[in-house]
Amino acid sequence: MSDDARRALGARLRELRKQAGLTGTALAHEAGWAQSKVPKIENGRQLPSDSDLRTWCRITDADLALPDLIATAANIHAAYLEWKRITDTGHARRQRASIEHESGTRLIRGYGPLIPSGLLQTRAYAEIILRRCIDFVGSPDDLSEALEARMQRQKILTEGAHQFHYLIGEPALYTGVGDDAVRLDQLRHLLELMELSRLVVGIVPTGAEFVYTTTNFVIHDRRTVLVETIAAELTITQPRELAYYEKAWTALQTQAIYGDRARATIARAMNRS
Repeated sequence: MSDDARRALGARLRELRKQAGLTGTALAHEAGWAQSKVPKIENGRQLPSDSDLRTWCRITDADLALPDLIATAANIHAAYLEWKRITDTGHARRQRASIEHESGTRLIRGYGPLIPSGLLQTRAYAEIILRRCIDFVGSPDDLSEALEARMQRQKILTEGAHQFHYLIGEPALYTGVGDDAVRLDQLRHLLELMELSRLVVGIVPTGAEFVYTTTNFVIHDRRTVLVETIAAELTITQPRELAYYEKAWTALQTQAIYGDRARATIARAMNRS
């Protein structure tokens, strides 16, 4: 389960408590809870149940926030279960699920600070990435099947009426994935993909101004955001949370370079061997 997501939910609940003028001790007393329960929830060490959230909102007079809070908690729990299914059944199933999800999306926008998104990877590059993911999380070794599914996903780049806009952090052009031959082939592949009319690729320069702490994420239309953390994959659907990712995307897009400048940046990375 994502510690970041639990802490974010806890911070929101802490905000509601403070707005109500209550101490953690007072809220716990009113709810009939052990005093330690409130700080555990607010610091992300315990995920509140639906009943906990109803009690919290009743005491803090924040009933209007309840539906959003319940949905957020459900998303956190679902993300944990999804990651468990990945580790239990392998990465190929996850790749096939992506095919179905992406096929129903008109606009896909992604940001990769350390590696290009999976849809932009060469076979050799993707094979190394998937191998490291399998080894890291200890999932069943279905590398061959997962790799074929990832390559199948990439057909969406030239089929249908989809549009794509990817931002890549300049450090991703230098990330060590395999040997120099694998990295150079990946960079050449990016240059080739930039010729597709339906695909826009921007490079966020290393010296760009700090926006906010973020990791890789993919926005599907304006309805869902997929975020990969070390421990989980989060599916963000709440409007309040989606707005943060849109804000981050806009800031990163503003900093990105495109066209000839982006190609020149990739060329410089290719010349470093």
